[in-house]
Amino acid sequence: MQTFKTTLPGVLLFEPRRFGDSRGFFVETFQTERYAALGVTGPFIQDNLSRSSYGVLRGLHLQNPNQQGKLVSVLRGKVLDVAVDVRRGSPTFGKSCAIELSEENGRQMFIPRGFAHGFVVLSESADFFYKCDGLYSPKDEIAVSWCDPELGIDWQISDPKVSAKDSAALPLSKVDRLPLYEG
Repeated sequence: MQTFKTTLPGVLLFEPRRFGDSRGFFVETFQTERYAALGVTGPFIQDNLSRSSYGVLRGLHLQNPNQQGKLVSVLRGKVLDVAVDVRRGSPTFGKSCAIELSEENGRQMFIPRGFAHGFVVLSESADFFYKCDGLYSPKDEIAVSWCDPELGIDWQISDPKVSAKDSAALPLSKVDRLPLYEG
């Protein structure tokens, strides 16, 4: 498995090895000891799967105080996956990284606790898989505006389909309850 650091400390990109032939392929998508050695310690306690059509943008989401780290991948289709450091006091506060995840490239991205996460579908549809190290907690959910000009994220599409909740999300500078950087 290849591992790559991103522009955000703690946000990691993985390319698991695929073994394939004319029949298809096999890939080991998670193995506790291997990922722990790379800094992804979990334990993962909840798996989620979403299916979205072209242009659907989900995010930017996080939870606080009951935070979640996420190991994400695309099982079918293609997305632009985005992580934003929203930890107050972090040297990279408000900075983002965007990585294309697809069924073709087989990449995974680890988004640690303290980062907002979102993605936009770039293919006809996409099946997006999350491994989470914390349970979903609606009372702790926070949404940051996906189109906050201070974040300057290039989502690569001009008119995304966004939920009412995400449309009403505040810019990062107006969001309270953000986690603290514990450098």
